[in-house]
Amino acid sequence: MTTNQSANLAKATFGTGCFWCTEALYESLDGVIGAVSGYEGGQKPNPTYKEVCTGTTGHAECVEVTYDPAKITYQELLEAFFRSHDPTSLNRQGEDVGTQYRSVIFYHNDEQKQLAETAKAELNKAGAYDRPIVTEISPAETFYEAEAYHQSYFANNPNQGYCAYVIAPKVDKFRKVFKEKLKPEVANS
Repeated sequence: MTTNQSANLAKATFGTGCFWCTEALYESLDGVIGAVSGYEGGQKPNPTYKEVCTGTTGHAECVEVTYDPAKITYQELLEAFFRSHDPTSLNRQGEDVGTQYRSVIFYHNDEQKQLAETAKAELNKAGAYDRPIVTEISPAETFYEAEAYHQSYFANNPNQGYCAYVIAPKVDKFRKVFKEKLKPEVANS
């Protein structure tokens, strides 16, 4: 990547529960350069997966997305966020329970904050969900990259039980909903 290209890229950070699912979904979108699994929003510097799983560090499992705003907008990333998990579920997604699995948007600038707050308010007003959205909207802090074995977990472990029975159906559904926004190589697979 050239310096010129990197100057035109932006970051977005989302927590939708398990970061393995979130990373797999965002990686498939055209305009997303990369998605890195990690931890944000807690008090302990350099937390480990084991520490975050205790729920005592304050971190959320999340994904830091690097994207090209000329190809995909922050609003489209927010749409993917709200449609890829249950934003009405406080501190849990499915069987994953604890503050580390909370629904959260870590905004990187005032525009992202405003867009996230507007999207949340509009979805609540429209009654898009049966219950109010509990998604936390917080300023981005230090993002700690998760251990190497968590990166591209679904791509590297498609036959692992959780991947096959939880992530794969979620990815299939996501790709049907966002088929017009997928990377060409994903859309044709």
